[in-house]
Order: sequence, then C-alpha cells, then structure tokens
Amino acid sequence: MKKPEGGVENSNVQEEDSEMTHPKENENLNVKDSFGEIEKADDMVSEEKDNVRSRSYSIALHCPASITQIKDQQTAFIGTYGVNYGRIADNLPSPLAVVTLLKAAKIRNIRIYDADHSVLTAFRNTEIEIIVGLGNEFLKDISVGEDRAMNWVKENVEPFIRSGTKISGIAVGNEILGGTTVELWEVLLPAAKNVYSALRRLGLHTRVEIGSPFYINAYPFLAYKSDPSHIDLNYALFEHSDGIYDAKTKLRYDNMFDAMVDASYAALEKAGFPKVPVIVSETGWASKGDADEAGATVKNAITYNRNLRKRLNKRKGTPYRPDMVARAYVFALFNENLKPGPTSERNFGLFKPDGSIAYDIGFTGLKYSSATRSRFGTSLNALVSAFVFMFLVLHRLLPLS
Repeated sequence: MKKPEGGVENSNVQEEDSEMTHPKENENLNVKDSFGEIEKADDMVSEEKDNVRSRSYSIALHCPASITQIKDQQTAFIGTYGVNYGRIADNLPSPLAVVTLLKAAKIRNIRIYDADHSVLTAFRNTEIEIIVGLGNEFLKDISVGEDRAMNWVKENVEPFIRSGTKISGIAVGNEILGGTTVELWEVLLPAAKNVYSALRRLGLHTRVEIGSPFYINAYPFLAYKSDPSHIDLNYALFEHSDGIYDAKTKLRYDNMFDAMVDASYAALEKAGFPKVPVIVSETGWASKGDADEAGATVKNAITYNRNLRKRLNKRKGTPYRPDMVARAYVFALFNENLKPGPTSERNFGLFKPDGSIAYDIGFTGLKYSSATRSRFGTSLNALVSAFVFMFLVLHRLLPLS
C-alpha cells in the first residue's frame, strides 16, 4: 500500500548525479550474501534524492528497498505500462469483473499487494502478468527456514502458475528500509533468499522474479504538493516548461518523472550495480484532495496520466539511461474508499468502483461514465449533424418527384 509521504515502497526482491558516468560493463549479479549491500544502495538513493532535490525539486522520490538480482533472469513486463490493483475498499467489482475491465482497457501488467486466491484464480489463462506481494507479517517466519518459504510458495504461487495464472514476480515485504522497524530490516534478505531457493527447487525461478529489476515509487504529485511555490507544475505534469539542466552531466530534464528515475540509476551505479534496470512501481496523480493538498484536481490528474501514457508509449529511455526503456505501474486502478490518510489517498484511481472511468484519458470502462457519455454524445451529435447536412444538400440538388 502506498504511503503518502516518503519511505520505501517495497523490497521487490524479485519501475541526476554530479558524478554520473557511463555504465560499467560488469557481469550479471548474483544474490548478495550481505545485507550491507542493500543498505548501501538505500543510502545511495537517499543521497541522490537530496542531490535531485537541490537541482530539480524532485523531492518525492520513494526509495527502493533492495537491489538483489538473480543471475540470467529477464524482466517480466509486457510493454511499458502497468497498474496497481489495490483493494482497500468495500465497494469494488469482483476480480472476474476486473479482468474484463483490464482486457477492455488493454492493460497487461498489474501488481497486487498480497497473494489473494480469489484474484489469482480470476486471472487464470488471461495472459495478464501479475506481481504478487509477500506481506511484512510473514517475513520473520519465512526468514527462519527455507521450508517455511516453501510452504508459502506452494500455497500461494505454485498451484496458480501450474493452472495458468501468469505470476511473474514476488514483492518480498513492503516499505521496509524506509521504515523504523529494524527487525524487518534484518529478516528481509534471509526471507527473500529462502523464497528464491524455494522457487528454484520447484523449477519456477526462471518464471518468477525475485531480484531484478529495482523498483521505485516516483510521485511528482507529492513533490508538487509539498512545495507548490517552488516547483513548476508543468514540469511535474509533463507539460512544456523550461525544465532542469544539470551542468555537470550536461543533461536536460523536461519532466520530473525522468529525473526521479535517473536519480535511482545514478545511485545504483555508485553502489556498484550499473546494469540493474529500474521500474517505477508506483506513480500517479490524485484527482481530489484536502484544501492543503495543492494540485489534487481532476484536470491535473487527467494531464499527468494522459501524458505519462504518451511518454511510456514512446518506449524510450531516460536522459541518463537512453537505452533502458522506461516502464511504470500507475497507482491505482480504483479509488479506494477505506484507505486512511488525507483525501488524496482515496482518489488516485483511474476507474470508479462501478467500473466506469474516473476521468477520460482514453480507457474503456465497464459502463458509461459522465466522461464517456460526454465524449459519446459529442460524437453522436456530430454524426447526426452530418446526416442532416447531407439530407439538405441532396434535397436541394435532386428533383422532387
């Protein structure tokens, strides 16, 4: 579940820097035996976040938690666009209806924050790639021994894969290294290693990621909300702006999203992981907020999410990593009415609970919304007008009988 301010999104042990250099030609990394490597990377990202803050006000980067990478694994992500399917609500459509919605919207990558069996069953034979979550409450137990990890995988992953659900990754833990629970820091890596060992014993390690890529939360909305007087809204929304030029790297950034991603690439390189791909695990813009939540409007949500889709559809990299295609999971599929926190937390959804679109950025919902009806009505009116015009022209040109 997304935290509104700061912190690490998840370990996803499986989405600008003054000293940026070209990537080193290192070999692929194995699972690290030292938790210190993870802490080192986390510190590096925090340092890069401060650097980016000082130069481009990209202050809402949510740090990734782990950089363990499994050798020879490929990133299981179809295309460049995915969506987070959160379910902290009491009014959402059934998982089967969600499958219909995703197919209509042509969304082929989703993330869930648990391993709910009803969801995994509904996605059987759909060809939609799913990242499942291993909650923090399981980490201590699973870190103790591989047998316990094996039990979890056999219960929550293997039977669904065998029956046709495309589980492509496991996010081990949620917002751990950015939190204050030291006990979870200590059990994160052992738990991840045990889950990987279980997958390997079951022959699933080449199908289910638990290492690379490196996931981050990147929220230009939170950056703008925290400092609207100093951050250019257009820069945050992918609109035309002066952008940010980094004199030391000679790179220009015309949007905050790319700057956030490159801050992570720079940190990973400094930590010794130049080839690890970065995927944005959460990004989005709230369509409604409290009085003190600057920028939380439908207009801005439409602009950000529409421009984000356009940017991802270009299948291009970032200024610092032009050869690494940008990929992201949008937060979120639905407005979730039971989420705690400020009003914005309950208004990140692309769709309403009834399956209609929350606002129009080109998706098809399960039913017409006011936005869809408006678009449909405009087209229908234009069609009727054209027929009337043609009738009048023919009436004047053709002789009457």
